[in-house]
Amino acid sequence: MLHTELKSKIRKLWDKFWSGGISNPLQAIEQISYLIFMKKLEDKDILDEQKAMLKGIKFKSLFAENENCKWSVWSEYSSDKILAHVRDVVFPFMRSLGGENSHYNNYMKDATFSLPTASLLIEAVNIINDLHIKEQNQDAQGDIYEYLLSELTTAGKNGQFRTPRHIIKMMVELAKPEIGDRILDPACGTAGFIVNVYEHILKANQKNGVSTLKPQQKKILDEESLYGYDIDRTMVRIAVMNLMMHGITNPNIIGEDTLSKRYNEKGVYDLILANPPFKGSINESEKSDELTISTSKTELLFLELMYNCLSIGGRCAVIVPDGVLFGNSNAHKSIRKLLLEKCRLDTIISMPSGIFKPYAGVSTAVLFFTKGEPTEKVWFYDMEADGFSLDDKRNEIKNNDIPEILEKFEKRNKEDNQDRSKKYFFIPIDEIKANDWDLSINKYKEEKLNEVVYRNSIEIIKEAKKEIKELLDGFEELEKIIK
Repeated sequence: MLHTELKSKIRKLWDKFWSGGISNPLQAIEQISYLIFMKKLEDKDILDEQKAMLKGIKFKSLFAENENCKWSVWSEYSSDKILAHVRDVVFPFMRSLGGENSHYNNYMKDATFSLPTASLLIEAVNIINDLHIKEQNQDAQGDIYEYLLSELTTAGKNGQFRTPRHIIKMMVELAKPEIGDRILDPACGTAGFIVNVYEHILKANQKNGVSTLKPQQKKILDEESLYGYDIDRTMVRIAVMNLMMHGITNPNIIGEDTLSKRYNEKGVYDLILANPPFKGSINESEKSDELTISTSKTELLFLELMYNCLSIGGRCAVIVPDGVLFGNSNAHKSIRKLLLEKCRLDTIISMPSGIFKPYAGVSTAVLFFTKGEPTEKVWFYDMEADGFSLDDKRNEIKNNDIPEILEKFEKRNKEDNQDRSKKYFFIPIDEIKANDWDLSINKYKEEKLNEVVYRNSIEIIKEAKKEIKELLDGFEELEKIIK
């Protein structure tokens, strides 16, 4: 998480945009993203040049023919020149990156630079410079961007909630993405899952800080492994820039509703990670014919979609609202039967209701399942703390169940997981069936009653009589003194 000074600077940036006439948070984050992206382009170009020099290979700068598009050059322009230059020269240059047929180029075609005044642009440039984005390590850069995104106060209108990075990391650790996996987020938002998967795979393939990936493997990872879809074109643009800032030059981020008839990818993904919309619904006439469950609830339809998209042996880590686990409609029961009978539902991690604050207090759970074999038993974990307070402030605290979740999940088949009064335990499939396919942890968790041993009542009475006698004797002594 960011320290107070950085948070203060980012809030100041938001305030400047608000007072400068950009009051729509989604528009503000888009414009801020453009500016950060412009700065990062030059930072990355300098880093690439340094790497080329170390390797003794020829280097061609991204700005070789566009020197005046460098952040360090135009950010020094005077107020009468800077706005027109960024709008008419720098922004078109930035928009043209990625190749003519790239997804980036496709979604940047209708992008506009909409800062209204030179004074707002100069103030924004000064604050971004003050954030020292280049000097921050990758995690800190991610935190800066995440904190910017956290200011999206319009989030949640359609059940879209920004997933906290530490929850994403936990899910990625559970899923263990590998080089060669074809990976999907069907409702990717700002691409938080895809960024974390990419970083996880890079880190897993390092030795002494140096990548062990062969050029062909790196090419496959960058170009043929990571896929994201989102219905919102602004989100798509932000996601594309987010991935490009993390080193993926041509991200596979596509603007499409994966629940609609226009999308059809069956059995092609090895891993899916997602936090799909909770409260949305889809028009029946738009719904894909591949979705057979009779409902318009997106939280149920996305689960069937993910099952359809997975290859046999493919795995999925997904966040669902608690209602999915115990809802008694036919659609709810059908999706739970699908996950239990045609998948191995490995774990359900019940999360506290404050995880998504300040957006909402909705209770959620993480499901992790593998397609292609029936479930024999489900490992439940009752997460009580995630390392942050569960109020709107979400301040960092000591209590954090996530390290234990990852450790105990790995050892779940080697340890005794029968005590249902603990945070974690197994439930056999037969018991789940007998409970009408109910997957809520409260259905199975047992409260441990601690036996309280009280003192003998005769002893208590004797002590009380003795204390009363001493008190009366004290009053008699006091009375004698007064007389």
